This record gives sequence, C-alpha cells and structure tokens, in this order.
Amino acid sequence: MPISDIEIAQNCNMKPIWEIGSSLGIEQDELEPYGKYKAKISLKLWERIKDNRSGKLILVTAINPTPAGEGKTTTTIGLGQAMWKLGKKTVVTLREPSLGPVMGIKGGAAGGGYAQVVPMEDINLHFTGDIHAVTCAHNLLSAIIDNHIHQGNSLGIDPRQIIWKRTMDMNDRSLRNIVVGLGGKLNGVPREDGFQISASSEIMAILCLAAGLNDLKERLSKIIIGYSYTGEPITAGDLKASGAMAVLLKDAVKPNLVQTLENTPALIHGGPFANIAHGCNSVIATKMALKLADYVITEAGFGADLGAEKFFDIKCRFAGLRPDAAVIVATVRALKYNGGAPLASLREENPGALEKGFSNLEKHMENVKKFGVPLLVAINRFGTDTSAELDYLKRRCSELGAEAAFSEVYSRGGEGGTELAEKLIKLTDSEKSEFKPLYDVNLPVKEKIGIIATEIYGARGVKYSPQAEKDIKQIEALGMDKLPVCMAKTQFSLSDNRELLGRPSGFDISISGVSISAGAGFIVAYAGDILTMPGLSKNPAAENMDISESGYITGLF
Repeated sequence: MPISDIEIAQNCNMKPIWEIGSSLGIEQDELEPYGKYKAKISLKLWERIKDNRSGKLILVTAINPTPAGEGKTTTTIGLGQAMWKLGKKTVVTLREPSLGPVMGIKGGAAGGGYAQVVPMEDINLHFTGDIHAVTCAHNLLSAIIDNHIHQGNSLGIDPRQIIWKRTMDMNDRSLRNIVVGLGGKLNGVPREDGFQISASSEIMAILCLAAGLNDLKERLSKIIIGYSYTGEPITAGDLKASGAMAVLLKDAVKPNLVQTLENTPALIHGGPFANIAHGCNSVIATKMALKLADYVITEAGFGADLGAEKFFDIKCRFAGLRPDAAVIVATVRALKYNGGAPLASLREENPGALEKGFSNLEKHMENVKKFGVPLLVAINRFGTDTSAELDYLKRRCSELGAEAAFSEVYSRGGEGGTELAEKLIKLTDSEKSEFKPLYDVNLPVKEKIGIIATEIYGARGVKYSPQAEKDIKQIEALGMDKLPVCMAKTQFSLSDNRELLGRPSGFDISISGVSISAGAGFIVAYAGDILTMPGLSKNPAAENMDISESGYITGLF
C-alpha cells in the first residue's frame, strides 16, 4: 500500500528550529520558538542583515491547474532541497495554507511525497496563528462599523454602502449573503452583510505587502469600509480602529521559520489566494530570505496568468524586487487534460491531446517572457508518462526558446530535482534578468485591465457591467485610479469561463465589478462569476480526517 504524505512527514527527522536558523546565520535571540520545530523571526533581524548582499530570486509558477494536479508547491520545495543538496545556501518561501482548502477539496497544502515542509500537520492547521489573527483583526473592524452605527453614526455611514464584509478561514457558502442586526433595537441596525474567506481579506493582502509594523498600521488606516450618505469614503482610520487591528497583528507580521523534509530552511508567511487576491507570500519574508541566502525559491498561486502576473505587477513593483528567473511547472497528464482528454484516460498515451494541450503551456511561457525574466520549464514526471510524450515536451519547449528539465521530487526528494537545480543555476549564471512590469500604473483603469486581459489571458476584449462602469467612475473621482490591478478570475482557464481549457481565443473578459483596496494599494477587478467565499465539495477532505487517543493524525492528505 502506498505511503501517504502525512505518514512520510510524521516519520522524517526534523532538526530543532534553532539549528535551522543557525544554518542561515540567525541568532537564537532573533527567534521566537513555537515549540521545538517552528519559530517566529524577530523583525529586529532585518536591521542586522539589511545591508547584506541579496541572493537570487526564483519564482515557481505553473500552467492552469487541473484535477490531475501539477505539483507547483511540491516542485518549489523539492527544488529548494535539490539546491541545498548541491551546496547552495537556499531558502524556500511559501504561503500559509488556508483551512478552507485543507478541509475542502484539496486536503493538506504543504507539498507532497518526499518534498514537503514540516511539521506538516501544524503548517496545515493552526500553525502559529497568523490567519486567525488576520480573521480577528478583520472582524474587529466589522464589529466597530456596526457599533458605530448603533451608537449614533456620527460619521454618517450609509448602511447600504458598506463594502466591508465579515470573514472566516473556512469554506462556507451559506454565509456568502446574510442579514445582521436582527432582533430589535438593542441588537443593532439591520442591514445586508456577508462573509468572505480570510485569504481574500484586504488585511491578508496588507500583511503580505507591508514593509514593517509602521507600514502595516498606515495601510490598515487607509482601508475603505464603505461610504457616507454624501458619498465620501469612510476608512478604518476614521473609525479609530487601525491601532487595535495592528495590536492583533503584532506577531502575525513576523515571518515563520520551518524546514523541509531534508532540513532545508523555509519561511512560510501570509496566505492570500491568487484567484481572488494577489497570491504571494509576504514581502517581509521574501526580503529577509534574500539577505540570508544565495538563492530564494518562492511560488505564486495557481497558473502564471494569475499568480505570476500578480507577483510581477504587484508584489515586485511594491517591494522593488527583481526576479532572476522563473520556473513553469507542467505535467504530461495535465496538458492532455487541457487538450480535451477525459480525466479517467490521462494514464494512456494520447499524442493528439498532448499536442493540443501544449498550447496552454506555450501561452504561459509567452507571458513570463513578456516580463523579461529568464525561463525554465519543470516537467513533473510521473510513472505513466511515455518516452514519446516526454520527448515531445522537451522538443517543443526548446523550439520556443526555453530549456526543460525533469523533476521527480515527489518520489525522490531533493535528489529527484538535481537536473532542475543544475539547469536553474546555469540559467541564472548565463542569462541576465531584464525584468519590467507589464503596464504603467498611471494608465486609466480600463486600459490596465485591458492590457492584462489581452496580453496575459489572450482575450479579444473586455466587457463591463453597468455596476463595473459605475465602480470605475467612483474610483477615478476619488483619485485612486493610479494603482496596479488585481484581477479576480477563475484559475482553471486563461479566460473567465472555467470550461475553456487549453489556449482559448476569440473570447471577451466580463468584468462584473471593480473595488478599491486602498490599504493594500491595488484595484480589484472581478471577472465572470468569481466568488470570495468558496463552498465545500460534495465529499470534502475533512470527512477522511481523524485523530487517535495518542494524538496521531490521519487523512490530512
């Protein structure tokens, strides 16, 4: 019987966290241990290392996700292990898993097989409490809003124009739309409300984009919660809520240090989704890692149309980062699925489906090149892949000007990523990154959305709902239009229709609404029917989880 991911993780040999910190030159008094195998890193460390030479920054991204799985996070972790095995001082930087997907359709989200971060159970569950702190800070603001209205509403907040929802770190479709304040005068003012998942909270985005505690407080104060009866924006600062929110986030702002199965250091911090938020780990963790290591291997959520575009256009722009290379993860079976092959037949050789589905990888390769970043393709190899299929992938990648390398980190750990690591080192040594964002933030909102839709998604054009038109005019009237755009779109297709696989053409992107995340510093455009509160599947992963009397967890992937 095949051994499960959690069984592999539970049987690994972890080193005490201070040994992992020491391997990077972190002193013990700069670590705040959460038990023996995980720790917060004090922000004081930055003052000591900020003038160090920066290492090389590598982004791992992927083709559009499929039910077959691509292995982006697993490849990221395995690549870090392989680099360490080759004697390169390397740090892996990842996002924190949300309990919604962990308990929902995916199960655990800390890598897989012999390329995992550990302690796997802690990372997948409550970890060091960062996401809970985000949830509390978010809901504190929600409570203050309703209390302010109940206590006389001196700011003149229009209950019909409150845009700040409540949040929780769980998939729960029943809470998407609710009514609060019922039960009489003592229970507040009735109004429509709703919940979003914590990973989509603007506070999560702020946590991951803030440069430090002072910047965090300033960003929190800029959050727009709604509008007054006269149409003026009302902020968290107006409600005097930002100080208390920052207090709740005082520990969450510090990066978390853990390790891989092979004891490679890993910083895991922040967890915005890439389909409804910007999909990258924290700026603080990434910048610290760059001063501690020669190579930093990071990832951005979902396919390159979402995570990579936002990494380049939002995170790198704000943080002043210049990525040295990008790795696109693809699998034979996922490309065949993109080419129309049924899920049940992906183990069978299907040259026609592979050729058709390759167009998805081709588009993502073209997109990464638009940013001037050297590119390497990681072919996550499975036992059912045939020599003909693998040869086809390598040849087609070469014809498009990018080398491809096989990865078997799931089954072999760092050793299975040696070819990938060696080619990555060679690539970063031989090719200089000419990184540049895709668009100028000073362009009109519609023009920025149009550039992303046509250049990255391959759309014919963009259609705006009446509400979206109204939203854009309001943003322009407030003078907040000179910000980058964060597209909220399905991850399953380059288009906003999840059923259009491969490389669709002749489609329009439909924008249903546009909002301003003033604290995070970007404009959010909602494409298609994207939701900010997911639901559980018919058979959620939670149904298979259990814990024994001795505390032994099973079913967590």
